[in-house]
Amino acid sequence: MLAYIPMRSLLRRLLFLSQAITAGLAIAFIILMFFRPQWLRNDPVTSYAGAVEASSPSVVNVHTARLSNAAGPLMNDPFWQHYFHNQYGAPRDRMLNSLGSGVIVSSDGYILTNYHVISGAESIQVGVSDGRSAVAHVVGVDPDTDLALLKISLPRLKPIHMGRSDNLRVGDVVLAIGDPYGVGQTVTQGIVSALGRSQLGLSTFENFIQTDAAINPGNSGGALVNSQGQLVGINTALYSPSGGSTGIGFATPVNLARGVMQQLIAYGHVRRGYLGVEPQDITPQLARVFQLKNTQGFIITSIAKGSPGSKAGLAPGDVIETIDGVAVKNSSDALNRIASKAPGTVVTLAGIRMGKPFSLQVRVAERPLQNGD
Repeated sequence: MLAYIPMRSLLRRLLFLSQAITAGLAIAFIILMFFRPQWLRNDPVTSYAGAVEASSPSVVNVHTARLSNAAGPLMNDPFWQHYFHNQYGAPRDRMLNSLGSGVIVSSDGYILTNYHVISGAESIQVGVSDGRSAVAHVVGVDPDTDLALLKISLPRLKPIHMGRSDNLRVGDVVLAIGDPYGVGQTVTQGIVSALGRSQLGLSTFENFIQTDAAINPGNSGGALVNSQGQLVGINTALYSPSGGSTGIGFATPVNLARGVMQQLIAYGHVRRGYLGVEPQDITPQLARVFQLKNTQGFIITSIAKGSPGSKAGLAPGDVIETIDGVAVKNSSDALNRIASKAPGTVVTLAGIRMGKPFSLQVRVAERPLQNGD
């Protein structure tokens, strides 16, 4: 049998219960406010200190020294050397020092940096975050992506944890770590502003991550990491009419850098696919001339004699729309995709020739090495 509870007694009990709940919530709020204030904020991430602590020991300073003629280029001219040698003396070389950054990618001392950081260097000294330093030697360089691989011999090096740049999305938080202007290791924070930036004139093969994290002179070769401290890019360049950061920086994706590094270790240079054709983007005007439906693809303007493209029967004026059945966006897209093919691979090109569809197969050769390789 159910017990009967008078209405007034029931109301008193409910009032007491509500007061107890209110008091408990107030006490819990006070405790959180003092001991866990971050739990009360809307932003679930209030600090990136953990990401910095995980990645910053892997970022190094790269000091280079190169010889420069102090007398200037005129003193290299025989006329000036003959008539002014006695008056001004023999031209003297001077040592120029420059500073960049690098990223430790293996415990045995491999370091990724930019090619332009070490280009022409007579000597390279690497400074580790714990104060140690070592002479570095060049394992290999790849001017086409502005990347270089160094190696140092020091114990207890901490390699960075590599992430995946193909998982990045526009809006993701990223941190740029390096040594801008030689002031010491510095961290700047921003977001991924764009992906797949190309045709910037910075290197032959471009697929840059654009970020508004401040990148300044000296940051080149440093790390671009995500909010977990994983490497997602190698800081490469900034857009700046004034020379300072304007919120437009570019980093080479880690997926590309990883592939370059592996080939530099294996071969000393990067092996890339090559067709020997000169591509040109399709403008709206060219699309009308060639009676094309859109501007996707590229037009072949010239072909190197004896190249794979020449042997396969490609001709100037051919419009290439697909490679292995996948649509081509533009000439930069085509260049990157062919370069990614291993020498000896057979690819199928399809498009328009003299107003009619055509298709042929080409065996990719190894791209000739460029100056500096």
